Amino acid sequence: MAKRGGFPGGGMPGNMANLMKQAQRMQRQMEEQQKELESKEFTATAGGGAVEVTVSGKREVTKVKLSEEVVDPEDIEMLEDLIVAAANEALRKVEEESGAAMSKLTGGLGGGMPGMF
Repeated sequence: MAKRGGFPGGGMPGNMANLMKQAQRMQRQMEEQQKELESKEFTATAGGGAVEVTVSGKREVTKVKLSEEVVDPEDIEMLEDLIVAAANEALRKVEEESGAAMSKLTGGLGGGMPGMF
Protein backbone atom coordinates (compact mmCIF):
# COMPACT_ATOMS: atom_id res chain seq x y z
CA MET A 1 0.00 0.00 0.00
CA ALA A 2 1.53 3.32 -1.07
CA LYS A 3 1.99 6.11 1.43
CA ARG A 4 0.03 9.26 0.67
CA GLY A 5 1.02 12.78 1.76
CA GLY A 6 1.01 13.68 5.41
CA PHE A 7 3.73 12.47 7.71
CA PRO A 8 5.46 9.14 7.24
CA GLY A 9 4.81 6.34 9.76
CA GLY A 10 6.27 6.56 13.28
CA GLY A 11 9.89 5.92 12.25
CA MET A 12 11.05 9.55 11.89
CA PRO A 13 10.35 11.68 14.99
CA GLY A 14 13.48 13.74 14.23
CA ASN A 15 11.90 15.14 11.07
CA MET A 16 8.85 16.34 13.00
CA ALA A 17 11.07 18.07 15.57
CA ASN A 18 13.02 19.66 12.73
CA LEU A 19 9.80 20.92 11.11
CA MET A 20 8.70 22.41 14.43
CA LYS A 21 12.03 24.22 14.82
CA GLN A 22 11.73 25.59 11.28
CA ALA A 23 8.17 26.74 11.98
CA GLN A 24 9.22 28.45 15.22
CA ARG A 25 12.14 30.17 13.48
CA MET A 26 9.84 31.36 10.70
CA GLN A 27 7.35 32.64 13.30
CA ARG A 28 10.09 34.69 14.99
CA GLN A 29 11.25 36.06 11.63
CA MET A 30 7.68 37.00 10.70
CA GLU A 31 7.25 38.83 14.02
CA GLU A 32 10.52 40.71 13.47
CA GLN A 33 9.46 41.65 9.93
CA GLN A 34 6.10 42.88 11.22
CA LYS A 35 7.76 45.06 13.88
CA GLU A 36 10.15 46.48 11.29
CA LEU A 37 7.28 47.21 8.89
CA GLU A 38 5.23 48.90 11.62
CA SER A 39 8.09 51.27 12.39
CA LYS A 40 8.26 52.55 8.80
CA GLU A 41 6.34 55.37 7.13
CA PHE A 42 5.02 55.38 3.58
CA THR A 43 4.23 58.61 1.74
CA ALA A 44 2.35 59.14 -1.49
CA THR A 45 1.21 62.22 -3.38
CA ALA A 46 -1.65 63.14 -5.71
CA GLY A 47 -2.42 66.14 -7.86
CA GLY A 48 1.20 66.64 -8.86
CA GLY A 49 2.27 66.83 -5.22
CA ALA A 50 -0.52 69.15 -4.10
CA VAL A 51 -1.70 66.49 -1.62
CA GLU A 52 0.68 64.32 0.38
CA VAL A 53 -0.45 61.54 2.72
CA THR A 54 1.79 59.54 5.05
CA VAL A 55 0.74 56.26 6.63
CA SER A 56 2.52 54.06 9.13
CA GLY A 57 3.31 50.40 8.63
CA LYS A 58 0.36 49.83 10.96
CA ARG A 59 -1.83 51.19 8.15
CA GLU A 60 -2.75 54.36 10.05
CA VAL A 61 -2.75 57.81 8.44
CA THR A 62 -0.14 59.83 10.33
CA LYS A 63 0.06 63.01 8.25
CA VAL A 64 -1.81 64.89 5.52
CA LYS A 65 -0.09 67.83 3.84
CA LEU A 66 -1.96 70.16 1.46
CA SER A 67 -0.64 72.87 -0.82
CA GLU A 68 -2.56 76.14 -0.51
CA GLU A 69 -3.56 76.15 -4.18
CA VAL A 70 -5.43 72.84 -3.82
CA VAL A 71 -7.67 74.25 -1.07
CA ASP A 72 -10.49 75.70 -3.14
CA PRO A 73 -13.80 76.20 -1.31
CA GLU A 74 -15.53 76.03 -4.71
CA ASP A 75 -14.15 72.53 -5.39
CA ILE A 76 -14.00 70.58 -2.15
CA GLU A 77 -14.84 67.37 -4.01
CA MET A 78 -11.57 67.51 -5.96
CA LEU A 79 -9.58 67.91 -2.73
CA GLU A 80 -11.42 64.96 -1.18
CA ASP A 81 -10.64 62.82 -4.24
CA LEU A 82 -6.95 63.77 -4.12
CA ILE A 83 -6.72 62.88 -0.42
CA VAL A 84 -8.36 59.51 -1.06
CA ALA A 85 -6.04 58.83 -4.01
CA ALA A 86 -2.90 59.70 -2.05
CA ALA A 87 -4.02 57.69 1.00
CA ASN A 88 -4.82 54.63 -1.12
CA GLU A 89 -1.45 54.83 -2.88
CA ALA A 90 0.39 55.08 0.46
CA LEU A 91 -1.53 52.04 1.72
CA ARG A 92 -0.63 50.15 -1.48
CA LYS A 93 3.02 50.86 -0.69
CA VAL A 94 2.58 49.30 2.76
CA GLU A 95 0.96 46.22 1.22
CA GLU A 96 3.71 45.94 -1.39
CA GLU A 97 6.46 46.08 1.23
CA SER A 98 4.60 43.62 3.45
CA GLY A 99 4.14 41.18 0.57
CA ALA A 100 7.80 41.44 -0.43
CA ALA A 101 8.90 40.73 3.15
CA MET A 102 6.63 37.68 3.37
CA SER A 103 7.90 36.36 0.02
CA LYS A 104 11.45 36.49 1.34
CA LEU A 105 10.46 34.46 4.39
CA THR A 106 8.31 31.88 2.64
CA GLY A 107 10.37 31.61 -0.54
CA GLY A 108 12.45 28.73 0.80
CA LEU A 109 9.51 26.54 1.75
CA GLY A 110 8.92 25.08 -1.71
CA GLY A 111 10.66 21.72 -1.30
CA GLY A 112 11.18 21.68 2.45
CA MET A 113 7.63 20.97 3.56
CA PRO A 114 5.68 19.11 0.91
CA GLY A 115 1.98 19.00 1.50
CA MET A 116 2.10 21.65 4.21
CA PHE A 117 1.13 24.68 2.11
